[in-house]
Amino acid sequence: MPYSRPSKKGEKKVPRKTVDLIIENASELATPQGDRQRPLVGKQMQALRVIKNAAIAVKDGKIVAVGKTATVKSMFKATETIDAKEKTLVPGFVDPHTHLVFAGSREREFEMRVKGASYMEIHREGGGILKTVRETRQATEDELARNCKRELDAMLEHGTTTVEAKSGYGLTIKDEVKCLRIIQQVNKAHAVDLVPTFLGAHAIPLEYEGNTEDYVNLVIEGMIPSVAGAGLAEFCDVFCEEGVFTIEQSRRILHAGIKHGLTPKLHADELTPFGGAELAADIRAVSAEHLLYASEAGLKMMSERGVVAVLLPAASFTLMTQKCADARNMIELGVPVALGTDFNPSCWVESQQLVIAIACRQLRLTPAEALTASTLNAAHAINRAAETGSLEKGKKADVLILDTPNHTFLGYRFGTNLVSKVVKEGKLVVDLE
Repeated sequence: MPYSRPSKKGEKKVPRKTVDLIIENASELATPQGDRQRPLVGKQMQALRVIKNAAIAVKDGKIVAVGKTATVKSMFKATETIDAKEKTLVPGFVDPHTHLVFAGSREREFEMRVKGASYMEIHREGGGILKTVRETRQATEDELARNCKRELDAMLEHGTTTVEAKSGYGLTIKDEVKCLRIIQQVNKAHAVDLVPTFLGAHAIPLEYEGNTEDYVNLVIEGMIPSVAGAGLAEFCDVFCEEGVFTIEQSRRILHAGIKHGLTPKLHADELTPFGGAELAADIRAVSAEHLLYASEAGLKMMSERGVVAVLLPAASFTLMTQKCADARNMIELGVPVALGTDFNPSCWVESQQLVIAIACRQLRLTPAEALTASTLNAAHAINRAAETGSLEKGKKADVLILDTPNHTFLGYRFGTNLVSKVVKEGKLVVDLE
């Protein structure tokens, strides 16, 4: 006798599993999705998973289900719920390029730039990075930690849940260690996840002016072993640029970092065509950053090696040169593109939403591409894509609830904060309603 399925009336209901949180009834959920080992490239950056009337179930800080509200609620019941009716769910932003630890400000340089002074002209007059170095060296650890927490509060309110934080305003062994130790301490105390990068090769300090090789040797022989030995950084970065560190000096520093377990990153081709993209590809850096003047050959090499291009349109906007990175060409070449703020005392922007708006208008990224670049690809640029950057089962429940009907409002509406709530690892950490 053939098996006949019981009638619905006689069926046994499968008991719903209990989770910690369900975010339900969202007008839309939009997320990139892809291989956790490789960033998205080309048309993949545009191909978001979009769900209407969506929900997310969370247990122990991790996503356990994403789907239609009715489907998720048929499988799970929650200790706590958040009603996201008429709102949009997207992943928490990942900012893969910041200079978080510093003291002082540089508003005088902003005025100089408005009047036409160039980056290097300001630098030669003792401004720029070296001014911040002086003030950061003089600041106490408590002062610097308070500054970091204040800025992270602002970033979190605007939707950023993971931040790469560079040193680079110390430029002595003691002060570089101080800055990285602060990043470590603040990371333990703040909801935002911090990812530490050593950038001792950020500038030539005044005490080594005219003696760059001795400073390079200090970075290689003194700073890197001290930083790596104390477990204070994951990445090693260099400002590879005309008038700062040459290609060969940058190569030596990054190889020293690799030797001590630090993954290479690179400030590349920001102010001049300098060969930084080629170097980043050659040493298999996880990312090359800025890239306003990157060569076609260098970009093709980056594409072949899977080096993430971290573009910083707010920095270009700040420099007032009218020059932008050629994001459309990068995407056509298959270079994975990410977006960051370049938060620093010259480019003082805490909002990744503003970066997305600039990227859409000046780099011609679509809202979908800009969202991918600010989440999953940004996570790849700091080796965090296995745990964050998309709304997928098994990842951290880092979720933005936006007061918008759909994700395309990112970029379209700007100058205000679109965040309604922020959930970080399953906990409500920002509620602006």
